[in-house]
Amino acid sequence: MLDKPISPLRQRMIDDMTARRFKEKVQTDYKRHFDRFVDFLGRSPDTATIEDVRRFQLHLAKQPFGVPTVNAAIAAPRFFFNITLERPELARALTTLHQPRKAPIVLSQEEVIRLLEAAPGLKYKAAFGVAYGAGLRVSEVVNPKVSDIDSQRMTLRVEQGKGQRDRYVMLSPQLLEWLRDWWRAARPRGWLFPGKDPINPMTERHLCRVVSAAAREARLAKRVSPHTLRHSFATHLLEQGVDIRVIQVLLGHAKLETTALYTRVAVNTIRVVASPLDKLGLKPMEPPPPSG
Repeated sequence: MLDKPISPLRQRMIDDMTARRFKEKVQTDYKRHFDRFVDFLGRSPDTATIEDVRRFQLHLAKQPFGVPTVNAAIAAPRFFFNITLERPELARALTTLHQPRKAPIVLSQEEVIRLLEAAPGLKYKAAFGVAYGAGLRVSEVVNPKVSDIDSQRMTLRVEQGKGQRDRYVMLSPQLLEWLRDWWRAARPRGWLFPGKDPINPMTERHLCRVVSAAAREARLAKRVSPHTLRHSFATHLLEQGVDIRVIQVLLGHAKLETTALYTRVAVNTIRVVASPLDKLGLKPMEPPPPSG
């Protein structure tokens, strides 16, 4: 079967993304969402009008999509109109939706222990340990190479994390032991956690499935994903009194306000704060006199 030819306009959009060094996954997502817009329009996208764009926004609003999906579907045509077509007035007609910030789900230390013990083998115990012990995103857990481990400096290098930024995170002695156990058992050469085909790393989806299965095995009532371990890492550090700016660096957050979200769930930190009511020195309330 012959591949469908790529139109010059679509190729130009691909070239614009390549010139800006968009990752392959991002380009794939943009092309998929842009195709959704073209299918809705029913004609060449360079003929779109502001009214067409508004109709597309309304069409998305009526779909049972979550906020991230709607925003992703909007990002692709906005890029096309702003960059490729150079018609920013059309891009301005597309507005992203605000997603309410929910308090993250956090495991207690006892729940983390149960989850780690339920990991099915050395490979996944080490991967869970990287997620919790270093606070990495799921995309960062599956991508390290063996050479990223620095046992002399006790650091783990995160290459091209979110925002295409490199950073170093802590490597605890306990985590180093688990990684050594895994290395001695499997001798991975390139990727620290290779997939079925050792040429590629373990996929994010596979790790998510394994974490969910381990959570069920550990009989955890909470909805658990690899990101839950990252949330728990940040919250537990905050409860231990680690400066929030240090946690920001470890997590790779660009903005402090993103890290500050964990102050909403750090119950140990909240619990030790003295209420101003207790500082008033009021006497206990007298019990009411017995009736009758």
